[in-house]
Amino acid sequence: MILDNEIDHEKISNMTLPELKQLCRELRRCILSTVTETGGHLSSNLGTVELTTALHFVFDVKTDRIVWDVGHQAYAHKLLTGRYSEFGTLRSRDGISGFTRPGESRADAFISGHSSTSISAAYGIACAMRLKGERGSVAAVIGDGALTGGMAYEGLNNAGKSMAPLVVVLNDNGMSISKSKGALARYLAHIRSTRKYYCAKEHVKSVVSAVPIVGEKLEKTLRTAKGLIKDALYDSSNMFENFGFQYIGPVNGHDLEDMIEAFSVAKLMRKPCVVHVFTTKGKGWRPAEDNPGEYHAVAGKQGLPGGITFSETFGRELERLGTSDSRICGITAAMKYATGMNYFCNSCGERYFDVGIAEQHAVTFAAGLAVEGMLPVFAVYSTFLQRGFDQVVHDCAIEKTHVVLAIDRAGFTGEDGETHQGIFDVSMLSMIPNTTVYSPASLEELRLCLRQALYHTGGVAAVRYPKGVQPPVEVQPNTELEYSGRHGKTLAVSYGRLSAQTVSAAREVTLRGAPVDWLRLVRITPLPEAAIDTALRYDRVVFFEEGMLCGGIAQQFAAALLRRGYKGGFEAVGADGKFVPAGTVQQQLEMFGLDHISMIKRLGESHET
Repeated sequence: MILDNEIDHEKISNMTLPELKQLCRELRRCILSTVTETGGHLSSNLGTVELTTALHFVFDVKTDRIVWDVGHQAYAHKLLTGRYSEFGTLRSRDGISGFTRPGESRADAFISGHSSTSISAAYGIACAMRLKGERGSVAAVIGDGALTGGMAYEGLNNAGKSMAPLVVVLNDNGMSISKSKGALARYLAHIRSTRKYYCAKEHVKSVVSAVPIVGEKLEKTLRTAKGLIKDALYDSSNMFENFGFQYIGPVNGHDLEDMIEAFSVAKLMRKPCVVHVFTTKGKGWRPAEDNPGEYHAVAGKQGLPGGITFSETFGRELERLGTSDSRICGITAAMKYATGMNYFCNSCGERYFDVGIAEQHAVTFAAGLAVEGMLPVFAVYSTFLQRGFDQVVHDCAIEKTHVVLAIDRAGFTGEDGETHQGIFDVSMLSMIPNTTVYSPASLEELRLCLRQALYHTGGVAAVRYPKGVQPPVEVQPNTELEYSGRHGKTLAVSYGRLSAQTVSAAREVTLRGAPVDWLRLVRITPLPEAAIDTALRYDRVVFFEEGMLCGGIAQQFAAALLRRGYKGGFEAVGADGKFVPAGTVQQQLEMFGLDHISMIKRLGESHET
């Protein structure tokens, strides 16, 4: 057994090729056995085993830095940097994160969770190291999917003009970018990506430059001739060279020797360089190789409760509406299946748009559709909508442009940790004028709210709903609010998924002899006036919110009561000033006092003035 908690760059860099291949086999076995137990990203990590091993052969994280884009492909990196014994705690509370986090290990150079950030971060790190007089190099690993995000090109544009020792590793497992084609181009690319070739080239250059009188002119002539030959063979330079990067590739991402050579050359250059690596998602496990999309992320043995999910319900309802209304357009940012948009795609393909990992573009693109009379629906995870905040404000809300946002994974999302919780969309959207937000509690209410958002709401209309299946809930589908009627002096208020256990807790406390009424909001912004009118009649209001309290609906509800002269007591329970760590959704609810037992305890307490 080679893989253990003590493995590091020094050990890896002294291994023979057979030992490195054995290490890769052990990494695959460990990732496969752990992820099928804990859940997590599988096919992407199986595909980067050799790439990661080669990186750690060439780069030493004690002096160099490795920045992973998104970070869901960094499991092997974690195993090679002292976290083997803890790997079984992957994506669990107080365990190993499913993404890279500097707070977890100094080997994780930068936090990751959202895509297309690695080049910008790595360039900043490289500049800082240079300013401090450090000689280390920086590698940024970015996938071809993440390269569809505009921020990646902003990073390329800036870094390419520098002389920073930055190596961008393009992990290409699906999209061909280089213009080089055919056996000759691949052969020449292989020759270009060897240390022997690079060192010989630099030696010739230095010798020619030193020739008296004609040295500089001779070097310039050779450079020009080389450029003409290269243009003829490669059909002009590729995109990365136009940005100012040296280009090495394509390289077989499962050939350790080739990658070690390519990474060594790139590091030796000490200037911006792209190493283009082809990999196979799911490599080494046939089910994941055959169906990489299906095994991109797996739920683990715990899995998710069976039943129809909110995402599927949204997708099927949009499909139903789209087949009868040719104005409806569906937009996704590389999340067709995860958001349920595949149903719309199958039936209304000419009005379905996958814009890639480019949420900012998606929002403005939707606005462009809307101003010409279409009804665009952008399906996006709550955490990723954060990237399109300016576009919602500037490109949609100011002119009351009618764009519908279908916000999936709203509220706590469980094991993916701090970077993926849907706890900011309410605070973010509720501050924007000309914006309406619905938060349905049931599948039928989701259908109703989607229709309301499409046909009866102006400006920006958002419908937010949680991950997974509908909780046990008895509600009358509505688009405004639902109220129990007045029986006591305490009112429990909530919205969305949390409504079910808020109503249940209020009823249980009432049965114990302390009457508690409940109010369930469906349209959460603008706040329904009827909700404020109702709350004014109570001595005590307790608001439960599955999201940030700062700027959230509870805070706005309290402010509205105060403006109306409310003299009673108000309590807000929610995510108060902290990020939500990994764990099960139930653990996260308990952490913030939003679980059923905590609600009962809170509501059963007598109000103290």
